[in-house]
Amino acid sequence: MSIIPAPPPDLPDPTMIDIAGEDWLIQALAAHGPVVIFAVCLASCVALPVPASVILISAGAISAASGLPLWQLALAGILGAIAGDQIAYAIGRAGRGPLIRWMDAKPKRRAGRLRAEGWIARRGGPGVLLSRWPVSPLGPYVNFAAGAAGYNWARFTAWASVGEVIWVLVNLAAGYTFADPILFAAMVVHEATGLLLSAGALVLILWAIRRVAKRDHPET
Repeated sequence: MSIIPAPPPDLPDPTMIDIAGEDWLIQALAAHGPVVIFAVCLASCVALPVPASVILISAGAISAASGLPLWQLALAGILGAIAGDQIAYAIGRAGRGPLIRWMDAKPKRRAGRLRAEGWIARRGGPGVLLSRWPVSPLGPYVNFAAGAAGYNWARFTAWASVGEVIWVLVNLAAGYTFADPILFAAMVVHEATGLLLSAGALVLILWAIRRVAKRDHPET
């Protein structure tokens, strides 16, 4: 009597992401992708602490795995980012004095403000664009600084909008293209590393400012 070998077990497709097994954020992206992306991009542009780039990459990967329309995510992200830019610019323009006092109350915020103002003064419109991508951690501070400094609104909007389109599309495309869990995890680590490096740069800037201040104003 011949023995018929059992069929091989079904193996999971390594290019697919198990959305049900992810945390609440992944499930929210799958269920309400465009709304979540709009809110996250808006929040990030007014300096709220959300990992917007990582979330955009996640949304791109979910789109590849579930068929969620990528164009809807892109449109929502671009509109949310532009809206956030406008809100931050308006806050900076209308409340320069109180805003500067609030930002200067914390060393990290003060360092970010000074760096953003210097960035705009040196680079102008291209600096606004580059602060969307690839130097995106600087973006929210540039928004406030541009408004507080009275930088031309039309020029700010044009440069910032082009930068937001690039930022949103690059991150969504990265997640969509590298939807394999291993590559997706690598992209997330890459983005997280960039955020840590940016934070380290701010710490170094703050340290340098303090040394200069002590040198110029020695204690008596």
